[in-house]
Amino acid sequence: MISINNLTVSFGGYNLFSDINFHISDNDRIGLVGKNGAGKSTLLKIILGINQPTEGKVMVPSGLTIGYLPQQMEHAKDKTVMEEALTAFSELFELHDKIDRLTAELGEHTDYESREYNNLIIKLNEYSDRVSVMESEPIQSQTEKILLGLGFKRDELDRPTSTFSQGWNMRIELAKVLLRKPDVLLLDEPTNHLDIESIEWFENYLKSFPGSIVLISHDRKFLDNITTRTVEIMLGKIYDYKVPYSKYKVLRKERMEQQKAAYENQQKMIEKTEEFIERFRYKATKSNQVQSRIKQLDKLERIEIDEEDKSALSVKFPPAPRAGQIVFKAKDATIGYGSKVVIDNVNVTIERGEKIAFVGRNGEGKTTLMKIITKELFPIDGEAALGYNVDMGYYAQNQEDVLDKNCTVFDTLDRIAVGDIRTKLRDILAAFLFRGEDIDKKVAVLSGGERARLAMAKLMLKPHNLLALDEPTNHMDLISKDILKQALQAYDGTLVIVSHDRDFLDGLVDKIYEFRDGKVKEHLGGVEDFLHRKRLENLNELERKASSSDSPASSGAQTSAQGASAKNIAAPTPSQLSYQEQKERDRERRKLQNKIDKCEKEIAQLEDNLKELEEKLSSTTDSGEIEKLSVEYKETKEKLDLKMEEWIELT
Repeated sequence: MISINNLTVSFGGYNLFSDINFHISDNDRIGLVGKNGAGKSTLLKIILGINQPTEGKVMVPSGLTIGYLPQQMEHAKDKTVMEEALTAFSELFELHDKIDRLTAELGEHTDYESREYNNLIIKLNEYSDRVSVMESEPIQSQTEKILLGLGFKRDELDRPTSTFSQGWNMRIELAKVLLRKPDVLLLDEPTNHLDIESIEWFENYLKSFPGSIVLISHDRKFLDNITTRTVEIMLGKIYDYKVPYSKYKVLRKERMEQQKAAYENQQKMIEKTEEFIERFRYKATKSNQVQSRIKQLDKLERIEIDEEDKSALSVKFPPAPRAGQIVFKAKDATIGYGSKVVIDNVNVTIERGEKIAFVGRNGEGKTTLMKIITKELFPIDGEAALGYNVDMGYYAQNQEDVLDKNCTVFDTLDRIAVGDIRTKLRDILAAFLFRGEDIDKKVAVLSGGERARLAMAKLMLKPHNLLALDEPTNHMDLISKDILKQALQAYDGTLVIVSHDRDFLDGLVDKIYEFRDGKVKEHLGGVEDFLHRKRLENLNELERKASSSDSPASSGAQTSAQGASAKNIAAPTPSQLSYQEQKERDRERRKLQNKIDKCEKEIAQLEDNLKELEEKLSSTTDSGEIEKLSVEYKETKEKLDLKMEEWIELT
């Protein structure tokens, strides 16, 4: 369908692409991967015709429609959400105008047998056919379905777009792209401004999309769920794998190992052949063999090992200073801006060493509560405070506003660094891939990924025992995200993170606070447990209502839940059970509740023991006693962790 032939792109003597070729076929699902700066976004712009290559061609069939969602764009501010989304149908509105003009023109004709009249009839039929296809479903209905799926509420559709954040305006742009129903979708980081539920809806939409998709994303699960082909851009070349991202990683590793083994074997053979030639070059009896070996080497096709881009983050957070057991506590707090309440009756307790995620629909108050934690805001009512000796490092979502665009990369750190750390600024920047002349770049010219790395580097200047991170992985490439995740897993302080990246959160956090309908609800366990419970909740809600939900945003998740949990659908209801079976079920339920009650009492006792040990440790100065108490503290903490795991399994 779309053919990229011998493409070369150069900037000031540097080749971004070197003679690359690949083809986008009908119904292809391509994940475009590579490090930040590899040229992924540039390639999409070249396919679209926004940028021109230095050499080579992009062949696009005439009549092929392409939908494109860039990372950043200007947004309309003078329309409502619905009005702006309906601009996607501008072609349809033009067709209606043309039909009206043709109808009026036909009304003026009386020469019904003329060629001109016949041509007008043909055009009118052509336009009418196109309209009937585009209006197979009412456009208001189509638009509402897409907007609700992307997370908008019905009562928000008549609100001006200017009252929404940049992230929500990006959703409107995405809705417009989907409503146009193009033949090919080019999507550049489409999930950056979507929450978990909207991502799941979007996945279901793309799975049934009839055209081709070329997708840039740093969300591994999203790539695995949508794509069937992975095109890697590395050091100006492309490598095409006919598999999703996770399988591509395995195949790529195997390919590099096979290539290396073949190269090493060939080098050994060349070495032995050259040794034979040198040894018998001047021996008359071996001259034929020597000449044969020389010709053999001349004809040999030398194996080359593909050059790899091995630059990667090297992140290790400084050890966290000791804080009190309670790091942050909100009690009966009402939180919002001025008189506008965003979340009410907030009761949140964050303890030392916990790794917590804030998840939920955008606009439900995740960032607002984060601002309470960072003291940018204060509760309208109730209490919210940090605990004893808490030293916080904060990564804000809006790096555009937080970083000074007129500063250089080096000056950004130099302005706030104090003490001995000033001598290590270049090393810290190098760990975040700012090397050589990169440190003299102005922040204004940095890419989204580079700004994310620079903001993260600022957190390394001082040891913190609480890291508050608001969407830290937006714009980070997959390799950088993996390394940051490993660093956060090894971090010994407390972590509070706002993120919609399921793969990044999986295995990183052990507690989740869900923000929904103005409330905050606690969920123990990781993100996969949380999502599984949410799907079951949606399923139970479906069964209770005995009808589909009125929000398409949840329909995708509910459908997947039905597929994933078919055995739950078929489970007998209490009314279908016999008296004896019902008694047995009640007995099992009571036994389980007794186990849960016992486990909770043991957890409470162990927590009390830990607090006593902490008080003893803080008051004693005897080294022998400290060592004894430390061992006891560690053993008690391990018992508590085991009990918490047991409680999670029981509940």
